[in-house]
Amino acid sequence: MGSEVRVLSAGEMDRLGIAMAEVMDAVEAGFAALGKGLGKMPSKIGVHPRADSFIHAMPCYLGGHIDRAGVKCISGYPANPAKGLPYISGVMILNDPETGRPQAILDAARLTAWRTGAASGVYARYFGDPKTTCVTIVGTGVQGRTNLLAMKEVFPKLNEVRCCGVREPSVQRFIDEMAPELPDAVFSLHTDIETAVRGTDVLITCTPMVEEPDRPVRRKWLKDDCLVIAVDYDACVNEDVFRGAHFTCDYREQYVLTQKSGTYFQNGYPGPRDIDADLCEVCAGNRRALREGRRGAVLMGIAAHDVMAAALVYERAAQTGAGTLVEL
Repeated sequence: MGSEVRVLSAGEMDRLGIAMAEVMDAVEAGFAALGKGLGKMPSKIGVHPRADSFIHAMPCYLGGHIDRAGVKCISGYPANPAKGLPYISGVMILNDPETGRPQAILDAARLTAWRTGAASGVYARYFGDPKTTCVTIVGTGVQGRTNLLAMKEVFPKLNEVRCCGVREPSVQRFIDEMAPELPDAVFSLHTDIETAVRGTDVLITCTPMVEEPDRPVRRKWLKDDCLVIAVDYDACVNEDVFRGAHFTCDYREQYVLTQKSGTYFQNGYPGPRDIDADLCEVCAGNRRALREGRRGAVLMGIAAHDVMAAALVYERAAQTGAGTLVEL
């Protein structure tokens, strides 16, 4: 006997009108569930068929009142944009935890963009200074956009956005698209990282992940109480930025295992004993968040984000009849 699966493209997901605040709430609930021991989530596994590329598999089950399960297969190829292809691509499968049958298949690139920005927003909710007025985004691609939308939700006094990238036309497109989202903020274009980050309240780096990073952002450029969020693993933020700072990751086990693999977080990046908290512990109320001093986070992205965001999309789509029902 077959069953119907709801398939949703990126465009169909966009038309659901899901707000960033909703995704942040869902991601925060997933963090809290893991922090309370109400879930099973092995660290992401992957292969690297080409230099600086990855294909990851990310399964997760969240129990309790959430009771959701799924797995995401996602790839990232930095060389793709030059070929007219997206850097990130993949599929997300949401499963019925009772039977294991697929309930929905979603565009994983769009889902990843939403939930990654939302995770940064959750971190900023707990660790950010409510008086923040200036945010710097390094890397003005898709992740830069969703991260900025999340900062808009967290910081009501945000009135300056510094946008930094390698190619000036790409940065200008980012400004043209995002300025209407924050009509009261002043946007500035930067191709020099140092001038973009000096004096900023919040720094978010969204550059491509690479196996041999340059890590150009230096501690001496930053304010003592700057909030630093690295969405791009260890590609952009120098190890000295996190040295002596209150250091947070999204999921302790995944960070430690990734570091032990020898590919990322080498050459002075925080080790297991340097992790002050992960966001699962913080959202569950087991660790205290700080809003002062030098605070930094590496947010690798975890499967709980994908399951929670996918469940939100699936429920909204089922209510509105969006997507295509396919019999398997």
